[in-house]
Amino acid sequence: MANTKQIRLEGDVDPEFAAVKSAFEENFTRRNELGGACCVYLNGRKVVDLWGGIRNPKTGEPWEEDTMVLVFSLTKGLSAMTLAVAHSRGWLDYEAPVADYWPEFAQNGKQAITVRQLLSHQAGLHAFHSRVNKETVANPDQLAQIMARETPAFPPGSRYAYHLITLGFYEAELLRRIDPKGRTIGQFFQDEIAAPLELDLFIRLPEAIPDRRLAHLEQSNIIKTLIALPAPMTFALLNPWSHLFRAFFMNPGVNLPFDKDRVYARNLEVPSGGGVGSARAVARAFGEFAAGGSKLGLDKKTLAALEAPVSLPSEGSYDEVIKTNALYSLGFMKPLANFSFGNPGAYGAPGAGGCLGYADPKIGLGYGYVTNRIAVGIEPDPRDVALRKAIASVTG
Repeated sequence: MANTKQIRLEGDVDPEFAAVKSAFEENFTRRNELGGACCVYLNGRKVVDLWGGIRNPKTGEPWEEDTMVLVFSLTKGLSAMTLAVAHSRGWLDYEAPVADYWPEFAQNGKQAITVRQLLSHQAGLHAFHSRVNKETVANPDQLAQIMARETPAFPPGSRYAYHLITLGFYEAELLRRIDPKGRTIGQFFQDEIAAPLELDLFIRLPEAIPDRRLAHLEQSNIIKTLIALPAPMTFALLNPWSHLFRAFFMNPGVNLPFDKDRVYARNLEVPSGGGVGSARAVARAFGEFAAGGSKLGLDKKTLAALEAPVSLPSEGSYDEVIKTNALYSLGFMKPLANFSFGNPGAYGAPGAGGCLGYADPKIGLGYGYVTNRIAVGIEPDPRDVALRKAIASVTG
């Protein structure tokens, strides 16, 4: 592996954000960073844009200005953005039953599930019972039939259960039903969010993107992962009948975005965990939401709904899948005691391994951090925390 002292770090920051540049450099010298990028938009203006390190640990090739990487569950934030755009256009009511837009959904105890409950991991639909694989995912009509037949594991609205992979597929079908053009969620994101904002950010990575633009991941082994997790989560991961095991490893599991021949799969939509992009694009997207969303035509009522406090399930904030407390709202994660980001009203999406994107409307800030050295555990990653502390030292 390349010597840390030889790793190239590039980019610019506004002078008042010099502390962020220092924190980014220290991620490589003190916090074991491999390759990554950080970007911040403030009231529509880019004030931090940094990248560096190693894109491919096998060859030592550097992280370039246009390098993109898999962002795992940060993709949930991108998918939630598409439904926020649909809400702003009057196509969707967060309080309406999902079945109002998708009549076949009203089976097996799902008829009263609201859009808000579905988007907030309160629907009890965190794992599939019918077989789902890449071929199924590539056939939206077949996948929709499977989802329509599913039965909730809990009474809807009663508990959080992190819909690790499934949430994005339900969102995708809901969007396909309400979009007058019937587009997939990946196509909608490109047309209505990525294109207007000129983002290098994809829910469906196109064939035209060459491997040289994609960062190779360095992942921890399973033993280190199990040791780093809280005991309840470790025990659940070892139990094939647990909600966590079924949501993470089974049917279809978390490996959908990968491909044996390419760095990542092409032309496959995994809206809960398959997004690929740059920190610059993540920050730009969240920054647009934080600054009022004029370029996307976002409605003030939509933005107010995203900023509003969480509507908790009746049993409270404990998540039955990840075995810890959480706060979810309308497809996003909200700040909580053990994972605080931004001011009250902020919303975002973390991804496995340490990446994070969020909007802080109080100060008009959009943040993006991505990496290819995948951390273990579910606590906030020290690299991301250091960057956000440096930002807070400037913004208050």
